[in-house]
Amino acid sequence: MALASVAASSVLQPTFISPTNKFVNLRQHPSHLSSGWKGLSSPFFSVNFNTKEKGSCIKSSSVPADVIESSANSEDETGIGFIGIHHVGVLCENLERSLEFYCGLLGLETCNLRPNDRLRYRGAWLWVGNQMIHLMELPNPDPVIGRPAHGGEDRHICVSVKNPMRLKSVLEDAGIPYTMSKSGRPVIFTRDPDGNALECQPSYMHETPKN
Repeated sequence: MALASVAASSVLQPTFISPTNKFVNLRQHPSHLSSGWKGLSSPFFSVNFNTKEKGSCIKSSSVPADVIESSANSEDETGIGFIGIHHVGVLCENLERSLEFYCGLLGLETCNLRPNDRLRYRGAWLWVGNQMIHLMELPNPDPVIGRPAHGGEDRHICVSVKNPMRLKSVLEDAGIPYTMSKSGRPVIFTRDPDGNALECQPSYMHETPKN
């Protein structure tokens, strides 16, 4: 079951700016995952999957086009005009192991527009709503051991999920440790096989400042 999904809308389709600066519609994006997951192990946990269910993710935007256009045209004092985060890059030691975690366990889906033949390292682009996580199989300069037990006290990625209780169940069934936010918010912190911290907050908190 996919944990990251966004309601479909006909107002705006997700797009990607190609190397030729032409907008490409991303509505079609087949997954390149196998249907069976034999197991996952890392310095942080060991997992045996008992399911062969693949995740899927609906990728479209529920934000009205005029709001997007208004945001894109707005500028701050610098004149740059930041409008959002397109993706975050995550280093991994073994691409297949990371795909088993993010796609096999959490239900994210791959984007097939990664220019594999033009990049010198292996990797994958994963959808999280209309944004992405870019997995990069590259040497990691960060230490593997000695990181904080609580991901909220380490560098981390924050994503929104519709069903946090389902996420807790998935993590518990797989034997993957997690912690709750120290702020009292109903937010889950966990780590991927390479120790990258992942914060998962309920989707209704998406527009709520943390403070």
